Amino acid sequence: MHKKILRELTDKKSHGLKSFAVLLDPDKTDTASCLSILNLTSDIKAAQVDFFFVGGSLITHYTTSQLIQTIKDFCQIPVVLFPGNNLHIDASADAILFLSLISGRNPDLLIGQHVISAPILKKSSLEILPTGYMLIESGRPTTVSYISNTTPIPHDKPSIAACTAMAGEMLGLKLIYLDAGSGAQRTVSPQMISLVKKSIDVPLIVGGGINTVQKAVEVLEAGADVIVIGNAIEKNPLLLTEIAGKVAQMNERTLKAGYQPI
Repeated sequence: MHKKILRELTDKKSHGLKSFAVLLDPDKTDTASCLSILNLTSDIKAAQVDFFFVGGSLITHYTTSQLIQTIKDFCQIPVVLFPGNNLHIDASADAILFLSLISGRNPDLLIGQHVISAPILKKSSLEILPTGYMLIESGRPTTVSYISNTTPIPHDKPSIAACTAMAGEMLGLKLIYLDAGSGAQRTVSPQMISLVKKSIDVPLIVGGGINTVQKAVEVLEAGADVIVIGNAIEKNPLLLTEIAGKVAQMNERTLKAGYQPI
C-alpha cells in the first residue's frame, strides 16, 4: 500500500511547509456548490488546495461517491475521507483519516469502529492515515461531540491536549488532528496548538471555527501543519482564495529561506 500522502505531510512538516485542506460535507455540498469551489482552485496561483477532506459526523444523503467523482473529474487534488463511522467508507477516494477519538473515552470510537472497518479497508486501495482525533471545546455544543457522546478537552487546558497528543503518538498514530468542530464559536487556541506542536513529532492538523483570514494565520503561525476549512467556505467561497494565498505566502518565505522540495 502506497503512503504518498503521509510521506508528503511528513516531508513538508520537517521543512516547515504548510498544507491547506478544504472539508466538504456531502450533506451540505451539492454538485453545483462543489463545482463553484473547484472553479476557484483552477487558478493555482490564486488558490492552491492541497487536499479535499470529504465527510462529516452525520451523513444522511449518501452522496459521498458523487461528490468524490465530481472532484476527480475536475482536478488531481487528492481526496481524503473524513469519516464519522464505518458506513462512510468509500473506496473511490485516495485516502482515509483512520480516526481514533483519543480525547474521549467512548470505546466504539477508540477501536470499535476500526475493527469493523479493518477488513474493508484492507481490501481497498485507500491509503490509511492513522490519526489521533481530538475534540476541543469551542464555546458551544457541536454535532461531533453530540454524535460521539464524548466531552471535548477544555479550551483553556492546553496541557491536557499536549499529553493526549503525546500518548496518541506513542501508540503509533501518524497524525494528530485538533478539531473545534463544525460551527465552532472559536478556534483551538494558539496556546494549545503551540504546546501540542512542541510535544509531538508527527504532523499536526487543526480545524474548526476558522472563518477569517486572521484566524487562519493565527492557527498556522501557532504551529498547525495542515489547516482545515469547511463551513466558512460554504458560506463565503472567496475565503478559499484568501486563505490559500496566505498559506502560499508562508510557504514562499520558507522556500526562500533555503528549502527546496524533493
